[in-house]
Amino acid sequence: MIQLIGLKHDVKIEIREKLSIIPKRQEKSLEALLSICEEAVILSTCNRTEIYFKSMDDEIIKKIFKALNWDENLIKCVVNYKGDKAVQHLMEVVCGFDSLLLGEDQILGQVRDAYEIAKGLKSNKKELQRLFENAIACGKHFRTESKISEIPVSSSSMVVKKAIEIGHKKFMVLGYGAVGELTSKYILEKNIDVLYIAVRDSKKVNIEDPRVKIIPFNDLQKYYEYADCVISCTTAPHTVIHLDDLPNKSLLLFDLAVPRDIEEIVSENPLYEVYDIDMLGDIHDANYKRRVASMKNNRYIVDKAIKDYIEWKTIEELTPFIKKIRHIGDDVYKERLTTFKHKKETKDNEKLAEVLLKSTSNAYVNRAIVVLKEEHLMGRSKQCEDIISRIFQQ
Repeated sequence: MIQLIGLKHDVKIEIREKLSIIPKRQEKSLEALLSICEEAVILSTCNRTEIYFKSMDDEIIKKIFKALNWDENLIKCVVNYKGDKAVQHLMEVVCGFDSLLLGEDQILGQVRDAYEIAKGLKSNKKELQRLFENAIACGKHFRTESKISEIPVSSSSMVVKKAIEIGHKKFMVLGYGAVGELTSKYILEKNIDVLYIAVRDSKKVNIEDPRVKIIPFNDLQKYYEYADCVISCTTAPHTVIHLDDLPNKSLLLFDLAVPRDIEEIVSENPLYEVYDIDMLGDIHDANYKRRVASMKNNRYIVDKAIKDYIEWKTIEELTPFIKKIRHIGDDVYKERLTTFKHKKETKDNEKLAEVLLKSTSNAYVNRAIVVLKEEHLMGRSKQCEDIISRIFQQ
């Protein structure tokens, strides 16, 4: 059975960072999961950690926590969806229905990345592979039909918008992964003076813009005083912005990372206005009502994708029985073919073929008649007649 465990919506960031899986640990975590699950895919973003897996083990949740070295006392902080509910959740996630910022467009790429990592490790087999391929196709279709991408929203766009509205023109971005790159893109679309991008490897950044200054990550503290707004989005497992390194001036700081990049004590200083990922929902978004309407009008796409997958899964459950029927059919024709080969030199071939074809037909017609009689005696003849009629196309 396909299942998922995911963080509850009301779980604070202090707990989420304890149950996060940073990118460089994702493959190792998948390998650990494969020792206890038939299939597994990890979807880990700044605002969610979800594990999709296939298992019938009643103790699987505890085993997952143990395999990932998570505190079992935090099991109460996750939800466990099974079967159709898990399918529905992923379809809603990939289309942005379950995001903190409704309709945000980054999640589709994040789901695709999660699938590709699992595919590379062969940790998603038939059922999860089909589920994620269907979900990704659903996400693409939904965005095309709803045109939700024309009403842009992401954590990156929201924080840049707020900083610009306040009047900031000197930015610093820490980290240049997917979120850092997107954040830098939004910043450079605005009328700004300078953008400092702090990275450990300068070759990762390829931007030809005179406003961009690439700085070594280890020299952060030397450049803080030149910025008005700092946006941190690294994948570090520890804090990277510390109170002692910050200048004696007002700063607007956004922490888009989980685990957090900014140590908690920074927010206690009145000089610094600090927003973590949990606080982004408080930032006003004028496009919210437009997104709600667009998503509501195109909800049917999600519902159809859910229905299609569930139907595929239901039919897939018949596969062993269908193989058995085909095997029986093969035995019947092979038996008659053997008879034909043995007798074709001594018998009238046309008469022999007629007898063998007739016996093949009788093998199934006579059996259908026997089953019909048995079902009639048990009061189920009407349904049996309908099925047999459909088989014989009458």
